[in-house]
Amino acid sequence: MKDDFVIAKKKFKSRLIVGTGKYKSFQQTAEAIKASGADMVTVAVRRVNITNKKETTLMDYIDPKKIIYLPNTAGCFNSNDALRTLRLAREMGGWKLVKLEVLGNKKTLYPNMIETIKSTEVLVKEGFKVMVYCTDDPIMAKKLEDAGASSIMPLAAPIGSGLGIQNKINIRIIKKQSKIPVIIDAGVGEASDATIVMQLGCDGVLINSAIAEAKNPILMAEAMKFAVMAGRKSYLAGRMKKREFANPSSPRKNII
Repeated sequence: MKDDFVIAKKKFKSRLIVGTGKYKSFQQTAEAIKASGADMVTVAVRRVNITNKKETTLMDYIDPKKIIYLPNTAGCFNSNDALRTLRLAREMGGWKLVKLEVLGNKKTLYPNMIETIKSTEVLVKEGFKVMVYCTDDPIMAKKLEDAGASSIMPLAAPIGSGLGIQNKINIRIIKKQSKIPVIIDAGVGEASDATIVMQLGCDGVLINSAIAEAKNPILMAEAMKFAVMAGRKSYLAGRMKKREFANPSSPRKNII
């Protein structure tokens, strides 16, 4: 069955996107990404050295010719900082496919949707292809799509919480109303969460903490790979109808 995953006219093999923060070393990061099967990784431009060749860089371990780098604005709490960060990313590496997140609160790390929408509009006008971290509010998600976002990335739960999907209803609504990819970003804690995300019909999932903070990040990365694949296949296969009472598996007719 043909089932392409396309963002901003770019086709990806894996529906799992992996973050590069919180690992013990660049070597561990590279091993986890390989195990995950991901072909796109997020990079916090403000926190990770990707250009100073005098120091060890992420690029020494993860080849940007083989894995797509997705610069993000982690740590930005206003539109000006987010815009400046992504403009710098474009100047440094020519990146136009970017991930925007404008946070509103240091404790919850929930996005400031007013600043996020404003930033999206500016970036789209400047030619960026913007994947946007947002709340699970269907109204805000639709406004982002109308603003020209290339992908909507609603949170399942607060960043780094590992709580899993807290609002399945809103995620379903967002997916049903959207004509662009919906990728869950933040809140996944274990493989079953990733499967549920995909069974809801989401196009992909971005995972960082659940892999990097696992006791065995490499094994967890592999688990997430198969969880995403299983969830997607389950969604495409179509769930059986739920019933209030039992329904025998064997035929009722012609019983011996």
